[in-house]
Amino acid sequence: MSWVFIAILSYLLLAFTALGDDYLLSGPPEPKSYTFFVNAPGILLLFLIPFVGFIIPTPHQMLLAILAGGAGVLACFFLYSALEQFEASRVIPAIGAALPLFTMVLVYILFKESVSLSNKELASFFLLVLGSVLISLKRGKAISFKSFAFSAAAAFLFSLSFVLMKNLYLVLPFWTTLIISRAGAFLVSLLFLFSPAVRADVFQKKPTFKKKTGLIFIANQGVGTMASLLQNFAVAIAPISHLAFINALEGTRYVFLFCLSILLSVKFPKIAEEKLSKENLIQKTIAILIIISGLALLASLT
Repeated sequence: MSWVFIAILSYLLLAFTALGDDYLLSGPPEPKSYTFFVNAPGILLLFLIPFVGFIIPTPHQMLLAILAGGAGVLACFFLYSALEQFEASRVIPAIGAALPLFTMVLVYILFKESVSLSNKELASFFLLVLGSVLISLKRGKAISFKSFAFSAAAAFLFSLSFVLMKNLYLVLPFWTTLIISRAGAFLVSLLFLFSPAVRADVFQKKPTFKKKTGLIFIANQGVGTMASLLQNFAVAIAPISHLAFINALEGTRYVFLFCLSILLSVKFPKIAEEKLSKENLIQKTIAILIIISGLALLASLT
């Protein structure tokens, strides 16, 4: 299953970008501005049109692209809003649990005739989701209804974007789908410019980063872009019935992040602040074993 390897590789790169974000960002992101900065640069993919065999989409396909891109933008907004207001230790596990489940339900509704999973595949899916939640779960306050609502909204919109993108990949080439979806995300991102605070952040003259951190930011964005391309390619080539598995593989990102944090915590404590308590190590180890079991079971089905 080449799509499994590609998805895991994308999560490895996302683990590196998470460490970069921890270094660059102080405090929770401002939701509207951060959503704009993350999604608006996607319009630059338009420059690839002459080189990638771009096919002019139909109006229906363009509408789907705008919906797919827009759903991703709104998902980012709800994610960053949740991270601003609530503990990440409550938000991330909730999204990690809900996202693959929403994707599975949406795939079943839209592509019912194409969904056929064996008991082993369902067991693998369950293990991957369980491991993803367990490895990202931390002790803290119980999740509130509002926190759950924001997390569920983000998860649903991310899954909707995934499924709509897959719908487009079935009828259009990879680069055409990616370009028009990023153009759709850009159009929806422009709505945030109606906020005076976002306009002030976007058009400010003062540099956001110093030269050193600016280079780190550019490198981090480059790695994040590559991760996004790989994840989208995995979505494009994965069978419809296994689309939710790409979401379920999110747990591998936290495995990589945990390992990287341990390796870097000695020399770079500002970048990696993984708490190595006995309880934490036991929890992470159990979660990693569950994820490995799910991956092994999935690999045995090829």
